[in-house]
Amino acid sequence: MIHRTTLKWFAAPLAGLMLVIGSNGVEAKGCLKGAAVGGIAGHVAGHHAILGAAAGCVVGHHIAKKKQREERRRARRTATQQAPSS
Repeated sequence: MIHRTTLKWFAAPLAGLMLVIGSNGVEAKGCLKGAAVGGIAGHVAGHHAILGAAAGCVVGHHIAKKKQREERRRARRTATQQAPSS
């Protein structure tokens, strides 16, 4: 039978490794920030730090992608408005 503390010591590094390997660039920024916030919130909410970190990573990634998309739209609008009319 696996003890609960053994499982936690195994799951935490594994989750961290998956976060680092599975993300890059903007994705890593959003994921890492979200994981940090989610891990803390999960721990405070009832010792569910790993679950909170995973959920935070997903949410952080979504927010970072949304922000990146909005910045691209804003840049296109600016470029279109500044283009000389022929």
